[in-house]
Amino acid sequence: MALHGINLPLAWVGYEKILWEVLLDFGFSQVVITEFLSGPAFQSWNRLGNLQGTWGGELPMSWTNSQADLQKKIVARMVELGMTPVLPAFTGFVPSHIGSLYPDAATVDDNPSQWDVFGRHAKVTFLEPSDPLYSEMQKRFVQKQRKAYGAVSHIYTLDQYNENDPASGGLGYLRNVSKHTIQALKSADPDAVWTMQGWLLYSSQDFWTQERVEAYLGGVEHSDMIVLDLFSETAPQWQRTNSYYGKPWIWCQLHDYGGNMGMYGRVDNVTQNPIEALDNSTSTMIGVGLTMEGQEGNQIIYDILLDQAWSKTSLDSEAYFRVWSESRYHSTTLPPGVYAAWETLRQTVYSNTELPRGEISVSIFQISKSICELSPDIPALSSMTDIMYDPQALVDAWRNFYGASSEQPELWNNAAYTFDLTDMTRQVMANAFYPLYMEFAAASNSSLDSYSQSAALKTGNDMVDLLLDLDSVLLASGEPHFNLAAWIASARAWASPTTNSITNTSYAANVAEFYEYQARNQITLWGPNGEISDYGSKQWGGLIRSYYVPRWQMFVEYMLHSTAAIDGENEALSDALLSFEKTWQQQIWGESLGESYTEPLPGDLQRTIARVVEKWPDVF
Repeated sequence: MALHGINLPLAWVGYEKILWEVLLDFGFSQVVITEFLSGPAFQSWNRLGNLQGTWGGELPMSWTNSQADLQKKIVARMVELGMTPVLPAFTGFVPSHIGSLYPDAATVDDNPSQWDVFGRHAKVTFLEPSDPLYSEMQKRFVQKQRKAYGAVSHIYTLDQYNENDPASGGLGYLRNVSKHTIQALKSADPDAVWTMQGWLLYSSQDFWTQERVEAYLGGVEHSDMIVLDLFSETAPQWQRTNSYYGKPWIWCQLHDYGGNMGMYGRVDNVTQNPIEALDNSTSTMIGVGLTMEGQEGNQIIYDILLDQAWSKTSLDSEAYFRVWSESRYHSTTLPPGVYAAWETLRQTVYSNTELPRGEISVSIFQISKSICELSPDIPALSSMTDIMYDPQALVDAWRNFYGASSEQPELWNNAAYTFDLTDMTRQVMANAFYPLYMEFAAASNSSLDSYSQSAALKTGNDMVDLLLDLDSVLLASGEPHFNLAAWIASARAWASPTTNSITNTSYAANVAEFYEYQARNQITLWGPNGEISDYGSKQWGGLIRSYYVPRWQMFVEYMLHSTAAIDGENEALSDALLSFEKTWQQQIWGESLGESYTEPLPGDLQRTIARVVEKWPDVF
């Protein structure tokens, strides 16, 4: 971040330890606090008031302590590098037990929430900022945080209505909420500046009319707030809010939902729109930022935005992609195929203008709804599974990129090249699954003229076979970025006695299993019962083989042998899939046949890609 010139990084890590101490000071028991906080894979949504509590186990105190220790190192390093960390403040989200301790406290227990599908886990209590108790808790929180990290920042992140609507739409109520919020923050730190995400204005547009936005922002002086225009490259809100009614704001690229891995970008929006916003006569824009939910590949899209931040004019993306390639692969004498590949990607994959909501595209093989929800004529798809460019263009880019290694064999020793080749190969194969799926759906549906049991059997086998070969490519890359085992190992490592001072090895083993469950759950079911299943889905070696392949095998068997009508959701198949998915959550990596933490041998990627290319000539 420092090398890119970032000077205002978010520093949320360790928040739970400070909040834990504050809640203890105000009479909450350790049991109540533990039941309120979420597990490691879901803490972001607990902090934003979307979720409370955890599932699959209990949050260990060792995690909370170790994260607090890590935050001290993070903050110190940020300050050392000249950055100003954006530190958390007390949001007002508290355990519902507050009613027993402070019966007269003004709280809201039933804010309309987009997270209601989580049932009791979504019933988060909000302490109204107008209540004196809110100010007392805010002051205690900031004091403890300053004692832990030093007086390193006056800028605080505080989001009250992220996908949770206020209890009232009254203009006076909204203005009073923000007015008392900043007053409480100022009582803790007179120089405090409130930083908030503008996401709520996009995700809850029906509630946040212009007059309500103006009222809510109007409770705070302009100099005391910074607004992040969170999704500027696709759905900017600064125009409809008149530059947030005078508040300083930052043009942000969201780009990556859920840490999904599809190759995708809006390079023209990233290079042109910030300049247009900055030049607007009414703009109060003060910076450029990244607000991605994950950073899974597509590095060029992040790099070009951060470099655009240093230019008063729009960057020439064609020239940028060429220079970026030379920097990426440490050479100015690259084979022509490398340049040709990236130029094709620039004009197609990274020039998206159509994806309806700007989400990064995921493959249909990752989405369970594509398995369970069928109609008589065509599979039900979501906008996220659409391929918003000509798939053949990506194949052409891949051929040029892969062919460059024949002209310059030493590229196989270039880590950036092999990483990008793996990523392009992954995307080509993921795209190739789509037509196979469509063919199978047509051939296996007895209500269609295209019905053919033999064709369905062959295509179904091809679908599974393609996924298994994709899994092999990802594993052969040796990149943790493409590997489920690396994800699980990094989660389990937090339970190491040397890391968390856990002396009881049996306890440490149980904690490691809880962390593995959390890691597995976030990238698959995303909730105890698949409340937002596949939202954080990944195309990883090991994950495809152990999770996606069995799901598709069940689908193929069901379609080949079921006599049930194909119309809408298939409950029997859906129930069978959920049973498998919940069982998978509880497994321990390495205990099933073929699962290991071993790394590939030198040359495995080159050999594996060559084998796969020969096996799938129609794909490549």
